[in-house]
Amino acid sequence: MMNRRTVLSVTLASALAPVTHALADGGMSRISAYAFSFPALSGDDIRLAAFTGKPLLVVNTASLCGYTPQYAGLQEIWNEFRERGLIVIGVPSNDFGGQEPGSASEITQTAHHQYGVTFPVAAKAVVVGARAHPFYKWAAEARPKEVPRWNFHKYLIGRDGYIAEVFPSAVEPADTRIKTAIARALADS
Repeated sequence: MMNRRTVLSVTLASALAPVTHALADGGMSRISAYAFSFPALSGDDIRLAAFTGKPLLVVNTASLCGYTPQYAGLQEIWNEFRERGLIVIGVPSNDFGGQEPGSASEITQTAHHQYGVTFPVAAKAVVVGARAHPFYKWAAEARPKEVPRWNFHKYLIGRDGYIAEVFPSAVEPADTRIKTAIARALADS
């Protein structure tokens, strides 16, 4: 019988180990972003597998941040590119400056009512550190020097399910670099 420490050690080791799966040819392949899901702000799940083959822009958000007006820019990106296949997902997080202290209804008020957001928004999640959501642990393993350092950090996931580009908080959603990277991700087949 395993003691509690052994169980915790095994659990922690498996959570930190690179996530891989076996291929038919005996090789190993890293898991893609499409393997993850987020609880939705509305209560359902946002299963990234439902968007397999589509580029994703995953952004950690906050309601009380100087960058909060980027919600409007993210909505513009969503309006411009969703018909071509882009999925934008907001992930509220209270990790930076305590700037997302609110409940789901308060987050809804900011995102949906104040900024008119219609793209999927997850429930509040941890995006950095040992308690980070599995997607963010995966992203940190893939791009350890490009982890979120503040709210509105942006991961662009290509059609292949892997990180194509990373944009820090200060890069506005309407920035040419983001739009160019999205157009490139949409063009890749």
